[in-house]
Amino acid sequence: MECRNCGSSLDPRINYCPICGAKVVRRRLSLRNIWNDINEQFFNLDNKLLKTFNHLFIKPELVINSFIAGTRKRYISVIQYFAIGLTFVGLQVFLMETFFADLINAESTFLEGLNDAQINENNPFKDTSNNDFNKYLSVVYTLSVPFSAIATWMAFNIVGERRFNFTEHLVLNLYYSAETIIISAIVTITLLCFRLDYAIISISTGLFTLIYFYYVLKRVFKATLLQSIAYFLLTMVAFGVIFIVILLLMFILGFIYGYFIK
Repeated sequence: MECRNCGSSLDPRINYCPICGAKVVRRRLSLRNIWNDINEQFFNLDNKLLKTFNHLFIKPELVINSFIAGTRKRYISVIQYFAIGLTFVGLQVFLMETFFADLINAESTFLEGLNDAQINENNPFKDTSNNDFNKYLSVVYTLSVPFSAIATWMAFNIVGERRFNFTEHLVLNLYYSAETIIISAIVTITLLCFRLDYAIISISTGLFTLIYFYYVLKRVFKATLLQSIAYFLLTMVAFGVIFIVILLLMFILGFIYGYFIK
């Protein structure tokens, strides 16, 4: 008997390949077998997806530090979990465009006063709808991760906390981003079902991502209250600087393109 995944010879009494870790499949494919696999992977209370989600929310240092230390079987890997997060984004956008388009593009009672401000006369994005932005949520989330990793790496290097290299900061930010993406998607769709103001939902989920980010930094680096506040604020400043630099580069490139190429 040999493994159907890696071709290694197997003892017929074992259920998992000792080389690649794949489950030994002895039964013919059927709908019942497929359902059992889905139940085992996603709905079993002991499965890795729920465990990763739960531990990232309650004690994120277990998931992040374990992966960085080399543990790979206990939780879903960082790339897989981020891919699951992007899947939730796609589902969120689909549901919003299909069932909640009226709420997404409706005039927000919470922000309607801002629409009469004089500054909107010169706002180049004043005709952009929420749906236009939501279509690119996956791209926004994906591009934000490396910049967030640069910000945490810079901030912690400034204060002399060099326990993690840049790649390990990237792992931290990928896990953090995936968790906030999944929670924000679930909360957003749930609250939209109750016809809540989309602007209020967006602001609430935005505040949650900031609070959770502070919580992750505090738990992962085992910081005191004052240290974690300092880490958080310094990271926000670093991210702001990176954002401003990117805007300036985009402005310069746009100027060069418009002046010399056009």
